[in-house]
Amino acid sequence: MRTSAKAFRECPRKAVTLLGMSGVGKTYLANRLPMNHWFHYSGDYRIGTKYLEEPILDNIKRQAMQIDFLRDLLRSDSIYIASNISVYNLDPVSTFLGKLGNPDAGGLELDEFQRRQRLHADAEACAMRDVAEFIEKANALYGYEHFLNDAGGSIVELDDAAALQSVIDHTVILYLKPDAAMEDELIGRAVSSPKPLYYHPEFLTAKLADYLTEQKLDTTAQIDPDHFVQWIFPKLVEYRRPKYEALASAHGYTADARAASEVRSEDDFVELVAEAISRSDR
Repeated sequence: MRTSAKAFRECPRKAVTLLGMSGVGKTYLANRLPMNHWFHYSGDYRIGTKYLEEPILDNIKRQAMQIDFLRDLLRSDSIYIASNISVYNLDPVSTFLGKLGNPDAGGLELDEFQRRQRLHADAEACAMRDVAEFIEKANALYGYEHFLNDAGGSIVELDDAAALQSVIDHTVILYLKPDAAMEDELIGRAVSSPKPLYYHPEFLTAKLADYLTEQKLDTTAQIDPDHFVQWIFPKLVEYRRPKYEALASAHGYTADARAASEVRSEDDFVELVAEAISRSDR
């Protein structure tokens, strides 16, 4: 949604989508906003509690069924399993995605990894198509004045035009652009603590072929899961960067991620967005 700085400042019901890689400060900004005024819509939370709820639980149960003690209790309905997903704890979504590689090292075979990637992509598209409905629901049902869409880093890789258009039409898109030093920090964190990620199928296919050649491996089952994430993450940052910039240029605005880290209040946040809008009009 394109607007003017003046119109945004004066808008009685603001709706903003935060765009950028995980770690640039999207959730930090959400936490700076008063919870009684702003509805915090987490795309990953919606994915985990709605669209991937059953596959996530199936994955947990599959692991539990490998333990005799738990298998017997589950089969006799003596216990049940539930995931405790929250906006601040999305580990069940992450563990469902998993990492590609040697099953003996905790990795997933290629077919299963790709299946989960497809499920995640479909779930993310559904979660973004829900944005317009939740903007209205947050106000009409819960009385929130404003709406913040804390979008996943892979939103720019959606192949679902309707899902992306819903975000464009109903929210002001703010891309939190990291400088080179911050990108290095993001990469450093990914190397020290490699986490499961979503990759666009074309990107994954191309980079996987490069990795197997470079590492002189014959199959994905030989891949060290953590090493593959560490290797591919810098390439993912480079791949997504122009996509973020293109979306912000065409349909939104760009703010410096360092400046965003200095936001301390709702007023600071509103000014961050308004100044980004003003810069784009110059």
